[in-house]
Amino acid sequence: MNERQQAILEDIRSGPRGPSAHGPFLAWLQSPDLADRAQKLGEYLRFEAKMEKRLAELAILTVARKWTAQFEWYAHKKFAIAAGLSEDVIDSIEQREPPHFVNEDEKAIYNFSIELQESHSVDDVTFDEAIRHIGRTGVTDLVGLLGYYTLVSMTLNVYQIPLPNSEPPPLDP
Repeated sequence: MNERQQAILEDIRSGPRGPSAHGPFLAWLQSPDLADRAQKLGEYLRFEAKMEKRLAELAILTVARKWTAQFEWYAHKKFAIAAGLSEDVIDSIEQREPPHFVNEDEKAIYNFSIELQESHSVDDVTFDEAIRHIGRTGVTDLVGLLGYYTLVSMTLNVYQIPLPNSEPPPLDP
């Protein structure tokens, strides 16, 4: 690893993600400028974006499931549970079934996330409902979050990033 790659890796490890640099980061380091910019965007979206962690993790899980990104699902399922997302909702997403939502904000974020990923746009009703729950800045951050985790999923799948400790894949194809 050259000095630039080492510096970026140290920046990742000293940030809010903690000392490990799993997932897409080592693959991204093959292009240090991409690694630097992508990890900073991800740091903002994951730790500073203008929406509750529970809702952000819900959106991330929809991307992980869409792409069958095993590592992403493995990592973020536990983050989603810790953030307060119900295991029933998580299990439904895992099975590619529409969840039964108790919380209207979760339903709005789920609908926005799924519609954007499937239709590449959202209708006015879906857009307005998301704004009602997380505001315009939140919706802009949500679009960024979905795009970023699509990049993460692509990277994980292309580079076949293994799960820690030889864990079995959590998602069916």
